[in-house]
Amino acid sequence: RLDRARLDRLVQALEQGPAAHGYTEDRRWTLARVAELVARLFAVRYTPAGMSLVLHRIGYSPQVPARRADRRDEAAVTAWRRESWARGKP
Repeated sequence: RLDRARLDRLVQALEQGPAAHGYTEDRRWTLARVAELVARLFAVRYTPAGMSLVLHRIGYSPQVPARRADRRDEAAVTAWRRESWARGKP
């Protein structure tokens, strides 16, 4: 179990981002990655489910990354929504 001082160090490590800890293939923390980080930093092992409880306790919540096209045209999306909504009304 992590004490308050270790939880504070974990928050600092998480705020540095995954790349700072060797996870360079994408910019996301997963429960498994956080559990690996905790094992490396503190020699304490958690399952992903257990790690979820720890993260919740320190104020983190699960997030799903928004998938958006790199070349998304916001004006076109807004116009499409407006036109589609107007067509859908009786």
